Amino acid sequence: MTAGSGHPVRAAGKWRPGLGLVMAAVLGTVLALPLLGLLFFRVYETHLVRETEAELIGQSAVFAAVVRREIETNLPPDLPLGAAAPERPAAAAAGLYRPVLPRLDLATDPVLPRRPEARPPAAPSSAAFLALGARLTPDLLETQRVPLAGFRLLDPAGTVIGGRDEIGQSLAHVEEIAVALTGRPRSAVRLRVSAHEPPLLRSISRGTGVRVFVAMPVMVRGHVAGVIYASRTPSSVFKDLYRERRKIALAGGSVALITLLIGLLFHRAITGPVRALIARIRAIEAGDHTAIRPLNHHGTAEFAVLAQGLLTMAAKLTRRSDFLTGFVAHVSHELKSPLTGIRGAAELLRDDVGVPAGAMSDGERRRFLDNILADTRRLTALVGRLRELARAEAPPTHGTTRLAMVLAELRSAFPALAIESRGGPDPMLDLSADNARIVFGHLADNAARHGARHLTIESAHGTGGLRLTVSDDGSGISANNRARIFDAFFTTRRETGGTGMGLAIVRAMLGVHGGAIELLDTGRGAAFLLTLPAAREDGGSG
Repeated sequence: MTAGSGHPVRAAGKWRPGLGLVMAAVLGTVLALPLLGLLFFRVYETHLVRETEAELIGQSAVFAAVVRREIETNLPPDLPLGAAAPERPAAAAAGLYRPVLPRLDLATDPVLPRRPEARPPAAPSSAAFLALGARLTPDLLETQRVPLAGFRLLDPAGTVIGGRDEIGQSLAHVEEIAVALTGRPRSAVRLRVSAHEPPLLRSISRGTGVRVFVAMPVMVRGHVAGVIYASRTPSSVFKDLYRERRKIALAGGSVALITLLIGLLFHRAITGPVRALIARIRAIEAGDHTAIRPLNHHGTAEFAVLAQGLLTMAAKLTRRSDFLTGFVAHVSHELKSPLTGIRGAAELLRDDVGVPAGAMSDGERRRFLDNILADTRRLTALVGRLRELARAEAPPTHGTTRLAMVLAELRSAFPALAIESRGGPDPMLDLSADNARIVFGHLADNAARHGARHLTIESAHGTGGLRLTVSDDGSGISANNRARIFDAFFTTRRETGGTGMGLAIVRAMLGVHGGAIELLDTGRGAAFLLTLPAAREDGGSG
């Protein structure tokens, strides 16, 4: 329903996450980020594989240079060699460098099965190559101790002539070696067999169960004179994590602690005050006026302003509701008396119609009619005062007027009251002419009803704005009634037509204009102090 339909405005009944659930989801995401990051390490593992491939390429290139020098120096020049080197572009052939760059990628390159077992060679290797392999094997084995890589030296036919194992066996059927025997280096990633227990999270990682193989051809006089076959297992993310498990546990605990502290901060600064405010609003809605008080903890400055605004609005609405409840009761009571009088007089006059004997005299009939007229005048006065009170409590009508203009109208309206102005130059009032007439008209009427003959209005400018002292020489206000004179419908002149709403209207009118009224102690008559914001001479508020 809309706000104008008289029904409470409520949000649509669809599910919405609570603030606590949103904060829990945010904190859970923050807490899970380090764990989720472990699932996206494929790029880092590829980097580790390429780093291993680059190291093996560099080490194999060094061994290839050593083997080339040994062949050119110590072996017969007519020794049969392998395939001729593939043709290279003219630009690359003229250059000084022939870079071999790492290219393996775990995301795109297939992981080949374990390296095939060695086979018997088609023909035995020459004695010269076997002697060369035997001479270089100690260097290969010694080098293996530092980088933990495996090295084998193969002759132009793919037969192992140097290394730890498989001497005299052929590896020419292995894919990367077959490519290297044609003069092109080739790398591959293969499954590995480890003698050590794998890390607990091995099943998530591809990098923990693979081994990098590099086959580097040895080129002599434009032909393949052998192959350096190197292999090594790349570093594993989870192996490093397992090795640093204590530090990782400490880091994880720190993240959990920081997340907990952030959650406590959010609870104290946001969710706690929000829930407290919701509880207050529900209590106020249930009619508990004691719930209209500041929160014990406001959290952020913005929420403090919001909570204070809501509670202030609730207090105003509660006071307004209480005022309307009492106001309706007073109005009902005030309207009931004249209506009862009018009804009783009308019934008596109706019963007297057509009665031949015992009929009312003209004097009695006139008295009843006078009572009806008096009660109707009182009802008219009440309705007029209610209209003025509603106008006074509405948003202010902007405008200004001179005090002298208002006093001139008062003198015309109250000729029996001598009205005098004091205080220097004619001040500008921050009230429209109509509203000023209502304010000072009720004060003058109140003075006249209490027997005043003189009314004095003294103006003075102060730090709080314009101060107006309105005093009369009437009967004054008794000590017992001073606390109630601004209450609606309170009057001591009800029999003479008083409604008891004049001063209530004055206070409401001044209040919506940012002013106030208070009763002053005086030895004779009544005196009121009115304060209004200063009005500029150009018509605006100062």
